Amino acid sequence: MERKVSIVIPCRNEQQYIAACIGSILAADTAGCKVSILVCDGMSEDDTRAIVTALARENPSVHLIDNLERTTPQALNLGLKSLPFDVGIILGAHAEIDPLFIRGNMDVLDRDPTVGCAGGIIENVSEGPVSRRICAAMGHPFGVGGAHFRTGMRDGYVDTVAFGAYRREVFERVGWFDEDLVRNQDDEFNFRVTQGGFKIFLSRAIRSKYYVRASYIRLFQQYQQYGYWKVYVNRKHRTVTTFRQLVPAFLVLFLFGAPIVAALLPMLGIPLLALLLLYVALATVSAMKASTMRGDVPGIIKAFLTMHIAYGWGYLKGIVLFVLLRRKPGEHSKKLTR
Repeated sequence: MERKVSIVIPCRNEQQYIAACIGSILAADTAGCKVSILVCDGMSEDDTRAIVTALARENPSVHLIDNLERTTPQALNLGLKSLPFDVGIILGAHAEIDPLFIRGNMDVLDRDPTVGCAGGIIENVSEGPVSRRICAAMGHPFGVGGAHFRTGMRDGYVDTVAFGAYRREVFERVGWFDEDLVRNQDDEFNFRVTQGGFKIFLSRAIRSKYYVRASYIRLFQQYQQYGYWKVYVNRKHRTVTTFRQLVPAFLVLFLFGAPIVAALLPMLGIPLLALLLLYVALATVSAMKASTMRGDVPGIIKAFLTMHIAYGWGYLKGIVLFVLLRRKPGEHSKKLTR
């Protein structure tokens, strides 16, 4: 009996990537599965909708769904609720899956009934010198910590994955994606998955590519939102979901506070400077290991610093607004930067 697999792709204005994304699914090994491709479009203003409509005419498995709210969690829920499924997979419009991606997810779910979510490794793909440096930073542990789906260091149980494949039973037990969250909705959902008694397994045999946009400004905006919304998730669950998220906030506090402390207590100036130099040294060594071209090292260090400061700044901003002032996210903060 064929398993029904829904692959949900939230998108908006993705004319450059959406055809290749859908094409990679159509070309994948789907043996034993009836796959539905559900493109939930946030009312794109470019040719995205026309491209998807044309592909849907040629392929009955492709469906275009209007996402009037224009947020990612709304898109995910619209897609998942639109058709019955046994396994639901979430994907990004900038992604392309490996031919064995679907089979790999099914194999993991079949091997272990305690696994509620399977996932794999993302290969960041650059489209120029700047994105190459950003890709290198996003694929190194110094940049992203214990995010194994980016670093690809090991198979095993993890706390989160990107582009997860979820059993239907997961949604029946823990609910759907939180539509209050513009960012971190997958991390928050995966937290509920593990709290609900399921395991998340990462397999390096499950692979996908993701095209990284080439802009340090967009990188800063993206990671600032990650940090900002992480605090909102923590407030909702009344816990710190992962302790590695605190490190960038401490870095920002150090960078802003160290000069003041050194001015007030000169005897601490040398130890504080030593800590700063240690960060620079670790960033430099990590950039050298991550780089494929010697000239990329300064740019990779810049990407490390951008990601860490942006996440830390967003996290501290979230603490002030969500924890101290007890506010809800403002409308301006709900604008996606994908």
